Amino acid sequence: MRIASRGRLLLAAVLVVLVCGFFALGLHRDESLGALQAHRVWLLSVCKSHPVLAPVAYGLAYAGIAALTLPLNIPLSLGAGALFGLAEGVVLVSFASACGATLSFLSSRILFRDVVQARFGGRLRDVEAGIARNGVFYLLSLRLAPVVPYTMVNLLFGLTAIPVTRFYWVTQLGTLPATLIYVNAGTRLESLQSLSGIVSPGVLVSLLLLAGVPLVARVVATRVAAFSA
Repeated sequence: MRIASRGRLLLAAVLVVLVCGFFALGLHRDESLGALQAHRVWLLSVCKSHPVLAPVAYGLAYAGIAALTLPLNIPLSLGAGALFGLAEGVVLVSFASACGATLSFLSSRILFRDVVQARFGGRLRDVEAGIARNGVFYLLSLRLAPVVPYTMVNLLFGLTAIPVTRFYWVTQLGTLPATLIYVNAGTRLESLQSLSGIVSPGVLVSLLLLAGVPLVARVVATRVAAFSA
């Protein structure tokens, strides 16, 4: 028991060091659109030279960065579109982001439970209430709504009783619309002027409306079940 506890502490310390090192080295500054555009030609040449290894390495890097809750998901999604095209980029980002989110979810549940609870205790009560009312439909709505911080959802749901497999597939399904938007934008990387212009007001409203669909479906299903009984 003591060995397992020490192992968790060591793993938590390594994760903290990695995150601190990421910001201390200034790596977060490379998330800018300009930096991605500047390195596009070189990255394309690397991908063409390694058609199998490149997407595997990209997916693993994406999942690791997502697991560490580092703010690079949008640039990496754009990069996937620019380097691998729409179809391959969507598949790559969809699985990598869902895996990374699940690793972040598990780190919250196993390693950082007390820290997350102390930091987001008030929001955790809202999440638990939402799950009690709508179950898995609540998580699906949060994934579909771009206004809810992605990493916060990972951390908060790690403290709930939701099964890991359910969290994974709902995350993958719920993030697919946003993945399509960002990867598709990456396919025209050279013409983009800013990250803020990727999601237009119309697209944002559409995503918000889409986020309400699972909750409406939940209400309808509940009423149909009650009427049938």
